[in-house]
Amino acid sequence: MSQVFHIHPEHPQLRLVRQAAEIVRRGGLIALPTDAAYSLAGHINDTELISRIRRIRGVDERHQFTLMCRDLSELANYARVNNAVFRLLKAATPGPYTFVLEGTRELPRRVLHHKRKTIGLRIPDHAVVQALLAELGEPLLCSTFTPAGDDDPIPDAETIEARFGKQLDLIIDSGACGVEVTTAIDLTGEVPEVLREGKGPLDRLGLQGG
Repeated sequence: MSQVFHIHPEHPQLRLVRQAAEIVRRGGLIALPTDAAYSLAGHINDTELISRIRRIRGVDERHQFTLMCRDLSELANYARVNNAVFRLLKAATPGPYTFVLEGTRELPRRVLHHKRKTIGLRIPDHAVVQALLAELGEPLLCSTFTPAGDDDPIPDAETIEARFGKQLDLIIDSGACGVEVTTAIDLTGEVPEVLREGKGPLDRLGLQGG
């Protein structure tokens, strides 16, 4: 059974954050709240992490995984970012956006999209996630917690524990997240492409929806 940490959403308890970071470093799969929906997350170098997430989510190698980063300087280590892209990212972060970019050689090939060699990147505006990222000193590999067969993400820790407690190592409970996902933007082309409209407003990026 997974552990459940009750962490304050605005003033995270450092003791619990450190324990959560240690679980991640040991290869644990965790469920954590974000500024959008709950996410499944773990250490980028854990070789079993992706297969564990795929089993829960019911997705295959075509699924685009995402890195949660602390800030733009960390993000730029893992994706190719030109000046125009940097300006757009600066306008939108931190916030509920996921950006698809070409990954760098800093990333293991298994975390990249199998054909496009891209990675999703985001900088969440959530105190608990930021505290955990600061303690880890590196990004989290993650995917929205939408189980196989479900239309929406699971909104709260209680439901996650009841349904998936045996498949997770840690659940962080900082209150319900809701079911609205991030707004996803593909920045690999000359013009930004809106892949998914979600919680992040497009006008903040100077874009329009379909």
